[in-house]
Amino acid sequence: MSRRFATLDVFTTRPHAGNPLAVVFDSDGLDTEAMQAIAREFNLSETVFVAPPANPTNSASVRIFTPAAELPFAGHPTVGSAVLLALRAAADGRASGSLVLEEKVGLVPCTVSVQGARAGRATFSLPRLPAEIDQPAGAPLLAEALGLDEREIGFDTHVPSIYSAGVAFTLVPVFGLQAMGRIRLDTGLWPKVMKPEGHPNAFVYCRQTQDAGHHYHARMFAPSMGIPEDPATGSAVAAFAGAVMRFDQPEDGEHVFVVEQGYEMCRPSQIELGLTVASGKLVAARIGGAAVVVSEGTLL
Repeated sequence: MSRRFATLDVFTTRPHAGNPLAVVFDSDGLDTEAMQAIAREFNLSETVFVAPPANPTNSASVRIFTPAAELPFAGHPTVGSAVLLALRAAADGRASGSLVLEEKVGLVPCTVSVQGARAGRATFSLPRLPAEIDQPAGAPLLAEALGLDEREIGFDTHVPSIYSAGVAFTLVPVFGLQAMGRIRLDTGLWPKVMKPEGHPNAFVYCRQTQDAGHHYHARMFAPSMGIPEDPATGSAVAAFAGAVMRFDQPEDGEHVFVVEQGYEMCRPSQIELGLTVASGKLVAARIGGAAVVVSEGTLL
């Protein structure tokens, strides 16, 4: 059977920026092997497969694939899928302001606003708050894997850490934008250095930004998952919330940080990280951003 699909650019308000995403509808009847093959065909960092929800009170069931593996959760697929589903609902005259997506990590509530026929914004609550799950490799090894000098690892109180909010990342702070621009991966060393085993992903960040008003500049690398570099990684920013809490210690209340990513790839992206802090602890977190539809078509 033929299946409809759309592609979007996510964490951006304009086409040909942000992180590209493919969303395949009518995915009933596709097994895991077929979904993985389609994801390889699109060859984007992630492809989403939408199916009816297991619980009819929810909006949809989604499965998320990189070109090499399935993910239990990811940020830009969640934002992009929520915006696309809301656009379709609005076009049919149905309510589109809130959705609940069934993902492998659990239920993901989303709030959405549509902006015309092809664009919108979505914010979702993290189904799982970030937790520190392992100890990273030492600064000398991390620096070698990134092609940097050991003295460029860390800034202020930030040191490398490993957090997960559904997908684990080694979080590597570096001194500034100059170091960020000089990163060159040692792919032979990479899987031996980046932990935990099975998730050799690195989210590298600094406080210096290219655009005023942003709070962090970041790059994300996951070569073993078929993603040499990702333009925008919501699941990494979700994990990064743990590092923000640990090292920056925001006061009680509501906070919004903007993480810029993808600039070195000429795919500038802006990811909003919302934190709710009470009694010095993170009690809720949100990821938000814009998305715009770029293409629509049919898989034969």
